[in-house]
Amino acid sequence: MHELGVVIEVVKTLDRIVLENNLTEVESIVLQIGEISSMIPKYIEDCFDVAIDGTQFEKTKLKIEVLTATALCRPCNRVFKLVENEGKCDCCGGNDWELLSGKEFLIKEIVAC
Repeated sequence: MHELGVVIEVVKTLDRIVLENNLTEVESIVLQIGEISSMIPKYIEDCFDVAIDGTQFEKTKLKIEVLTATALCRPCNRVFKLVENEGKCDCCGGNDWELLSGKEFLIKEIVAC
């Protein structure tokens, strides 16, 4: 489960931000995860609970936003939802496309004081 290693790095990033900004508490963190990334949101949630147990972040809430995978159809130049349309353009039915989004794993927001 590679999610645990990734979540440990997220917690290290939180710790660094807290130290650099003289913060005392992190209320919440928002992660954005692309729907075709290698990260499974449920596993991230479970790993986060384990990673913050016994740390200063025990009360920190995790929020996850799943980002839709989108692609640009090369033949018709239309943007479409990749997973929803099973990898085929919903306009022309083509499968010659360029991935625009959906593989992200980002810290979007940290609410702290």
